Amino acid sequence: MELQALPSRIGQVRRIVSAQLRYWHLDPLIDEAALGVTELLTNVHRHAEPDKMCTVVIELLLDRLTISVHDHDPTLPAVRDADAVATNGRGLALIAAVSESWGVRPLGESGKTVWFTLAVPSPAVALPPYPLYGSEPATPFTGSRASRTARGRATAAAG
Repeated sequence: MELQALPSRIGQVRRIVSAQLRYWHLDPLIDEAALGVTELLTNVHRHAEPDKMCTVVIELLLDRLTISVHDHDPTLPAVRDADAVATNGRGLALIAAVSESWGVRPLGESGKTVWFTLAVPSPAVALPPYPLYGSEPATPFTGSRASRTARGRATAAAG
């Protein structure tokens, strides 16, 4: 998605990223992904020149989630050594701490792309288990809708 990195838009992008991860059943990654995209967009808002336009891309490939932000400023970011009580300057250090990997792709005069990856948990971790409603496993319904409705009424009457 393309946007102008303004504080009001950063919250919207966090919600969009969170919704996409929920759709992909990757709820365990929401906090780290939202933190990372917030830090990258905040860096664009604070530092990017000549404009604050950027593109956010979310990619899910096999066991890796990659979130990248491309802006038009060719100046490459640097990780700063900020003390624990600093209120700014820790964005890339936070991304490095919560992500599996991160980096910068310089694109010459076209700007740069800053990205980070998160390891996708195994499906057993990412998807909640199905609830069990009784001691017998559920049987799949087959046949017409009328037969399913009749079977449902018969089951309810027997129970």
